Amino acid sequence: MPNTYSPSEHTATSSERLLGDKVYEDLLQLLGTPGFEPRARMPGETALSQRLGVSRPVLRQALARLRDEGRIYARKGSGTFVTDAMPQARPVSVDTLKNIADIRDFLEFRLFIEGEAAAQAARKRTAEQMHHIRRCRERFDQALAEGSEAVEEDVAFHDAVAQACGNRFFSMTMTALAPQTRFSIGLSRSLAGRPQGERRDSVCHEHAAVELAIERGDAGAARQAMEKHLRGGIDRLFGHAV
Repeated sequence: MPNTYSPSEHTATSSERLLGDKVYEDLLQLLGTPGFEPRARMPGETALSQRLGVSRPVLRQALARLRDEGRIYARKGSGTFVTDAMPQARPVSVDTLKNIADIRDFLEFRLFIEGEAAAQAARKRTAEQMHHIRRCRERFDQALAEGSEAVEEDVAFHDAVAQACGNRFFSMTMTALAPQTRFSIGLSRSLAGRPQGERRDSVCHEHAAVELAIERGDAGAARQAMEKHLRGGIDRLFGHAV
């Protein structure tokens, strides 16, 4: 019998794909909340599918997408876990940083994006998101104190702020720019001319100022603190603020 086109089969496939997109968005909203914090072991597929009201095949599509983005990872024999820091970006049309001018332009671009993200986070963050920001800042401080470059912890703090701003496109932008962010932070750590202890103290104080302004709900102060922090990064790398 020849193959025939079935409209109902096509509609079912499209509906399932749309449902998978919704489940993906629902899971994104769960990440960072109690039970889904960084390093946390996620509930099993059966529990998650029941919680979200979808079949396990649909759930697996959404989980696979999160794994591809680096937001979660599977540990054989142990289950699925939330990634500790901000995930690697999906392949997008963002060029790598090729020279010093690129790095400076990138840092200046972050001023606009992350300054506004911090202001929005001060207005819209939840208690759970505030807790996540605080934990990321504490992990960063601890990593520096232990002698680490703390690049991943630094990235995670900035991503936590973006996640708290109430607009997923801020977080999506941070995810897309993650490789450039990691590179610029690492370069700043290795090339900045100020003594290591002084640089470490400056960055810790700047992160704490961002956190405090967001906690107080002061959007203007949060924007100012984030911009001061990023301008400090430019200063530490290039020797003077813009």
